[in-house]
Amino acid sequence: MSRTSQPYRIAPSILSADFARLGDEVRAVITAGADLIHFDVMDNHYVPNLTIGPMVCAALKPHVGSTPIDVHLMVKPVDAIIPEFARAGASFISFHPEASEHIDRTIALIRECGCRPGLVFNPATPLAYLDHTLETLDLVLLMSVNPGFGGQKFIESVLPKITEVRRRIDACGKPILLEVDGGIKGDNIARVAAAGADTFVAGSAIYGAKDYAGAIGAMRAALSGVRA
Repeated sequence: MSRTSQPYRIAPSILSADFARLGDEVRAVITAGADLIHFDVMDNHYVPNLTIGPMVCAALKPHVGSTPIDVHLMVKPVDAIIPEFARAGASFISFHPEASEHIDRTIALIRECGCRPGLVFNPATPLAYLDHTLETLDLVLLMSVNPGFGGQKFIESVLPKITEVRRRIDACGKPILLEVDGGIKGDNIARVAAAGADTFVAGSAIYGAKDYAGAIGAMRAALSGVRA
């Protein structure tokens, strides 16, 4: 499966980190080779869990240096909190179409706040939302689990969905990231890349390992055999 000339990116999700020492955990995965820091925001409304907000993002910003913060908003409604995350230091802000009353307006708001917009698709969410939005995005995030909790098993039926989004991105011709989140591990990351993904969120597979650099290195080794 072809993809853009962009390199593969690994984005450790702090959802699986030790929250008692979050700054240390973020610095550790960056030292280990992380390309992005994935920041999962859940509201106990759109998804059945409650995590962290803009204050934590702002507190972590001094720890990340130049590494982008990839904020995934699982909240509804979504627009009011976007400027807060932009001020807190987010680089990418992604949201679910079901959480917005006016999707195009939300995308525009993210860009107006100085961040790069992304649209997120749950496993059963149709890709029709991309018909009129793809060219306005910097990132498409496909969930390979149902959102709400870390440590879930990868849903195999998402693979052809990844392939279809890759086809759309290639036809569009813009350098849009295709990110996949959920159950990504060293033993399946190559198949996900072969389907067309270029950015990989991994939580427990990295933060559950004793050696963060070893876990990220194993993923890169698996990716090295995938034809771009």
